[in-house]
Order: sequence, then C-alpha cells, then structure tokens
Amino acid sequence: MVKFLLHLVIFISAYSFSYLVRFDFSVSGQYFTVIRETIPVLLGTKALGFLVFGLFSGWWRFVSIRDILPIVSGCTLGSVLFAGAVHYFYGPYYVPRSIYFLDWGNTLLLVLGIRYLVRAGREMFGRMRMGSERRVLIVGAGSAGRMIAREIRENVALGMVEVGFIDDDPRKIGTRIEGLRVLGSHEKIRAVCRKYEVDEIIIAMPSAPRSDVRHIVEHCQEVTARFRILPSVAELIDGTVSVKALRDVDLEDLLGRDPVTLDTELLRRDITGHVVMVTGAAGSIGSELCRQVAGLAPAKLVMFEIAETPLFELEHDMRTKYPRVPLVSVIGDIRDRRRVEEVFAAHAPVLVYHAAAYKHVPVMEVHPAEAVKTNVFGTRVLAEIAAQYGVQRFVLVSTDKAVRPTNVMGATKRVAELIVQNMNGNRHDTVFVAVRFGNVLDSTGSVIPIFRKQLETTGKLTVTDPEASRYFMLIPEAAGLILQAGSMGQGSEVFVLDMGEPIRIIDLAQNIIRLSGKELGVNAEIVYTGLRPGEKLREELVVEGEDVIRTSHPKVMKMIGNGDLPTDWNQQLNFLIDLAGKGDRTGVIRQLKAIVKGYTPQYRFHGIEFPAEDLSDSPVLSSPSPPSKSLH
Repeated sequence: MVKFLLHLVIFISAYSFSYLVRFDFSVSGQYFTVIRETIPVLLGTKALGFLVFGLFSGWWRFVSIRDILPIVSGCTLGSVLFAGAVHYFYGPYYVPRSIYFLDWGNTLLLVLGIRYLVRAGREMFGRMRMGSERRVLIVGAGSAGRMIAREIRENVALGMVEVGFIDDDPRKIGTRIEGLRVLGSHEKIRAVCRKYEVDEIIIAMPSAPRSDVRHIVEHCQEVTARFRILPSVAELIDGTVSVKALRDVDLEDLLGRDPVTLDTELLRRDITGHVVMVTGAAGSIGSELCRQVAGLAPAKLVMFEIAETPLFELEHDMRTKYPRVPLVSVIGDIRDRRRVEEVFAAHAPVLVYHAAAYKHVPVMEVHPAEAVKTNVFGTRVLAEIAAQYGVQRFVLVSTDKAVRPTNVMGATKRVAELIVQNMNGNRHDTVFVAVRFGNVLDSTGSVIPIFRKQLETTGKLTVTDPEASRYFMLIPEAAGLILQAGSMGQGSEVFVLDMGEPIRIIDLAQNIIRLSGKELGVNAEIVYTGLRPGEKLREELVVEGEDVIRTSHPKVMKMIGNGDLPTDWNQQLNFLIDLAGKGDRTGVIRQLKAIVKGYTPQYRFHGIEFPAEDLSDSPVLSSPSPPSKSLH
C-alpha cells in the first residue's frame, strides 16, 4: 500500500512539474484549474498502466537494468491512456500536447531515480552498519565473475566489498566492468593483493580448463589471502552462479587435469543393453566404474564384492541415483571358484571389469601368500570362468606398480596381467585386456586421506622421502578411461593411461597443509620416515622391453612387446599358487622372482639371504635395464 501511495505522489509531482517546465516556472491560473480537474484522470490511467506491468510489486532495493523495460512500458501505457481519456472527456486541446511528453519523461525519471536511490542507500548505509568487511578480488571478468560481483554488491549481509577483477584477456585489462577495474592478469595477483590489502580471492571461472585453474591457484598460494573457487559448470547442480556455490580449493584443482572426453558411442556398443559385472565393486575404482556403467543404461549391473558393509552402502547410493538400472549385489570371493561359477551361471555377464585386488603395498609385503591368492589365483579363476561362460570382454584393472616391481603387490599384479594376456585365443572368443595406471587421488587408504587424518590428530604429516613421487589421476577420470580402453581392446593388449607428470609427495603434503588453513612449521610439520619395504622412490608405467604406441584416444596408449611367456608358464604359475596355498612365504617370493621380469624382492625383509646370482637360469631373470618409454 505504501508503494502504491508513493507512486501516486510521483504521478502528481511529475505532472505538476511538467507545467512548470512548459511555462518557464510561471503557470497561469487557467492551468491550475486544468491540473486540478485532470489529476483524478491522471492517477487512474497511470495506476492502470503500472498495474498491467506489475510495477507496484517488487523490491526496490534489488532494482537492476532489467527493470528499465517494464518501467518504460508502464510509463508509456499510462501516458497513452491519460491522453486518450483527456481527449475523450475534455477535448483534444484541453491539455497542451507538450505536457504529455514532459509528463512521460518526468514520471520515468522519478520512478527510476527513486528506485535506484533506495538501492544505493541500502548498499551504502548497510555497509556502514556492517563495519569491517572482507576485501574481495575476483579472478575472471566473464559472466560468472560479473554475477559474483553483482551479488556481493547487492547482498550486504555477505560482509564483502569488491576490489576489482583479474583477467588474462588483454582487451579487458584497464577497463571497467560492473563498475570495477580489471587490475591485470593472474601473474599480478600477488602485487594486487598487497596493494589493495585483499582478504579473499574468488576464482570465478567455471568453464576454464583445470590446467588454467591450477596456474591461478599457484599464484593464489603466494599470498596470505583466503581463496575459494566457483565449481565447474558440471558441478553446478542447477547452473546457478552464486557466492553460496563457492567452495574451498581442493587437491583436484591443484592436480590440474582437464576433464576426459570419452567415445560414448563405443562405450554404448559394449555396455548399453548388456549385462555388466564389476568385481571389487565397492572399492574406490570399482564403485566409480559402477556409477559410470549405470549411466550408460546396461541391461543389468552385477556388483560383486567381498566386503558386506561397503557393498550395502554402494547399493543404497546406486538405487537412489540410478533407480531405473537393474542392480544385483553379490557377496562373494573371487578365489571361490564355485561361488564365481554360480554368479556367472545366474546372470550371464557379457562384460566383466575386474577391479577386485589387494592393493596396499606395505600390507601385502607382510602377507605375500594372501596377495598371490587374491591377485593371482583370484584373477585366474575369474578369467577362466569368464571364458567358460562366453563373456565377450574381460578387462583387468592393473597398476603402475606392476612395472619392474620392488614389492609383492606389484609383482602379483604383473602376474595377473600375464594371465589375462595368456588367456586370449585359448579356444574361446573372450577378449582379454588389461589397463595399467597409477594412483588415484583421494581413494580409500591413499596418501590424501592419511594426510588429512594426520593433520586433524597430530599435525605431523609423514613422507617417506623428499624426492618420492607418484603418478596421480582423479577417480572419475581413471574409471572413464578404464571403460574407454576396455572397449578399444582386440585381445592381449595392456593399455597404459596417460598419467601426466609425476607429482612429488612432499608437494602434496605442503599443499594440503596450505589448503587446510594451517602453516608449515607453526601448527603442522612434515616428518620423513624413509621408504617402507617394497616401496619405490619413483613409479614407472612401462617395463623393460616394452614400448607404448598411441591409440585413437589421446589419453590411452597401448603397450607393445614383452608378451612372450616361457614354455613352462602354466607349470610355474601352478607352482606359485601351490606355494601360496601352503603359506610358504619364502617360496612365494622366490617363485615371483622366477616368473616376473624385473622383480626385485626385499630379500632382507622377507628373511631370505640375498643371492650372489639370480635364483634361476631362466631368461626372464636377466638383470633389467632401464625401460623404454618411447611413443610411436
């Protein structure tokens, strides 16, 4: 009601002022009568025009450029109705024609002016009441950055004030956008933060490549200001850009890996409408494989897992996110041949992703027989039954630790690769391939969760060696490329994923300390523990005698060479499995050394006297030279 009455006052004021302007502020008595007699008509017609365009509602403090068109339209309609009514009731010359135009202009200016004054006053006095504010620098002067700047300006309760923009577009530098200067490129972040006493940096570039975001974050780390990031377009659930959507920068942003593009047509050929089985389904990689497979509409997804609680949680999550996908949760052990046969007979999978494995290097170094039982014997059981039941495609998930292994886990995964390579062409049509890659960021039991827990408890992060480095990729990226590589295989291939450049563990530790809001040497420290048994200083992706060639996908390479097996391969494999069944730790280590090319056991750790010469005369035991890493 107050807004309605205020508009009536505006209409009267604008109309009266029009006569003052028209007659040089000397209005004769005759026109005072005209004004008095036509004001009721004016108020009725102007109110109707404003009502049609909804101008009596709305929050004046949030007025924006979008409100100009409805206000212009309401003023125009009101003036036209007023002129028509005066012409009808009083004749065409009762009101001077110039008055209609002056009244239209005055009304428009007053309506807009009062609205913008209300907004400006709220922003100005609201900030004065807030007192201290965080000075915010916005990185990215695109549409997202402009929306963030607008929200900060309009929402005083945020307690922020905009300093300006940072943008790499040379055409924008030095210009003003949303009333704020573009202060320079991202190389100037440190200098700008110092000059303008910036408290917080907002990275508003949701569509930028991760590699670009990583470079910006590196510059942000040089200053003491807090920095947050607007999620990528894919992460923004409803596409709304808002300060509420901001999150802290995490290690995925620092990894700087751009999203992977997959050949969805190729994946749909193998997955859509087919029964797919994933072993180790509740693990970090297995669960992501399940999610990505479910997104491709399989006829059925069989989730095979030995751990009850993780499988229960996965099934609950999957049924919520993919209610239309037929899901089957199966408790079982890949070492149990009868159980595996039951599952294959009941569900007849067409495609199998084998992600079940023991993966923790220090644990498997203590329990080598168990590593062989699962990673070797379990893989053999699964592969043989897959061939027996006519599975079209079998994909083994392998690891970079299978390359010139210095630990039991890596050696057993290399044997698993050799098993699936050897399965091709043995009187069956199943295509067997393996996919080899490095560590996945934030997977269960990996270095990142360990670092976070150490920060929360002791504040001491344990790093084995200052020069220790590993290959890292994101869990969704790894799972997507496993699907891609598995669909590309023709049989016997070992695919190697492009892991980018290795990352030093010490750098990860320093970054996670910084991102946690702590300071190295103050409330956090790094402790060097030395390499554990079986650990390498650096990982590799190919082994002696191997080359990798490009494939049709830029992130997937195919390994060539080193596929020859000794004539007594099956006998050696059976002997290894027998030794594991007997729990013969020493025998298992010796036999792994005999089978796996380049394996360097931790003899002293396992209580084995270091041999003066290799323990076998087999050619596979020759001393390894540095592996070839050429790309063709």
